[in-house]
Amino acid sequence: MAGDPPLVARARWHADRTAIICGPIRCTYRELDDASQRVASALGNLREARVAFLVTPGFHQVAVQWGIWRAGGIAVPLALSHPPPELAYVIDDAGAAIVVADPSFEAALAPLAAAAGARFTTTLELFVAAAGELPAVVPDSRAMMLYTSGTTGRPKGVVLTHAKIMAQVDTLINAWEWRPVDRTLLVLPLHHVHGLINVVSCALAAGATCEMHARFDAGDTWSRLASGELTVFMAVPTIYHRLIAAWDAAKPLEQRTMSEGCRHLRLMVSGSAALPVRTLERWREISGHVLLERYGMTEIGMALANPLHGERRAGFVGSPLPGVSVRLVNQTGEPVEPGSPGEIEVRGPGVFNEYWQRPDATRAAFRDGWFRTGDMASFERGMYRILGRTSVDIIKTGGHKVSALEIEEVLRTHPAVAECAVVAVPDAEWGERVCAAVELRPAGSLELDELQAWAKSRLAPYKTPRALLCVAVLPRNAMGKVVKPDVAALFVRA
Repeated sequence: MAGDPPLVARARWHADRTAIICGPIRCTYRELDDASQRVASALGNLREARVAFLVTPGFHQVAVQWGIWRAGGIAVPLALSHPPPELAYVIDDAGAAIVVADPSFEAALAPLAAAAGARFTTTLELFVAAAGELPAVVPDSRAMMLYTSGTTGRPKGVVLTHAKIMAQVDTLINAWEWRPVDRTLLVLPLHHVHGLINVVSCALAAGATCEMHARFDAGDTWSRLASGELTVFMAVPTIYHRLIAAWDAAKPLEQRTMSEGCRHLRLMVSGSAALPVRTLERWREISGHVLLERYGMTEIGMALANPLHGERRAGFVGSPLPGVSVRLVNQTGEPVEPGSPGEIEVRGPGVFNEYWQRPDATRAAFRDGWFRTGDMASFERGMYRILGRTSVDIIKTGGHKVSALEIEEVLRTHPAVAECAVVAVPDAEWGERVCAAVELRPAGSLELDELQAWAKSRLAPYKTPRALLCVAVLPRNAMGKVVKPDVAALFVRA
């Protein structure tokens, strides 16, 4: 159909091929096309209005996203894991005109939409609408807004056009040789680039089949990996860590079946956080695969990757993907010598347009047309090695970015806490764990378990994953002096 968003038009080529599998339900590209047209007709001509939506991963989620695009709107996916305060923040910050949700989320989302002055509707109402005429959508129109904390404070809306989304998709389809015969499994959330672009959009643009699970479960995932039916799998290091633990806990016969199933896959990718070398090596022992580690961000899509064919070097994220330019610079923006540390800057057709309604932040994010990632790396023997953030205040845990400053502010509100410091410590499962050292007020009394429980309940709006907070209490002695801690035992795991 003339004037359709590029990704939708591309997928239409595959008509009766299976597009999405959710449990026993199988949907073709034609059915996805028809459903998204009904959604678009129900939404009306949006003219780049923002539509926030909370829909469980599956056929309906994709149809709603595509329907928003076909109506000319900007899709703002919400996170299933976020509590009401965080959802309200995104809806309000985006200035959403419409909020869409599964019926099961109506009780939580309808009041938030009303408070923001947005129209609320459920997926049931959208899918029963009659298909009608749709507006023409141009590639340079805004298509999607993804929220990320980036390197500062509260999340910002990263705006991408249809053309930039397709640039990211085409880069990965070419680099990783996606084909219609591919079959992938989604176990990632769909409010991040990893699941939304790298898995679902690439699969559907290539005419492949995407199996979609509402959330990750190690047993269910191993069942599908062991089936021998999948060809591509992508996940974060935390997921691979849990899959390894599940394999270790299985019986020898089950282990053999699981490992043999992995050998049918042609590509297994890890991203969103640094992959520990021992995780890569253990996964190779179990599956026979050397995980392809890559590097990207919400603002740029994927920029660096180990090769599909050729050596994949442990601890490295490879070289620039096709069409992407990368450089390392010092604090003044001058290129550094090979082997020297420098900040990664990226330029390419997939780099985002703007931070929504934050012109100052947008200007500060670029230097001479290059996006400043805030990540440090070195270039060694033809590949890039990530060294960490230029800002130590952003902690990457389980694929999430968490602000240490925000956590500190929350902890300081406890009546017994005088001061605190939040840092990251390396962790094999989560990449980094959020840890806090807490100083008590004079005459203050606080048990470790009590503070852990209190902090976890209040940190939910800041996206700190469950059971990740580690706390060390630094007590005062009878003279009111802080007792010098045993550094080796300072951070106690929850």
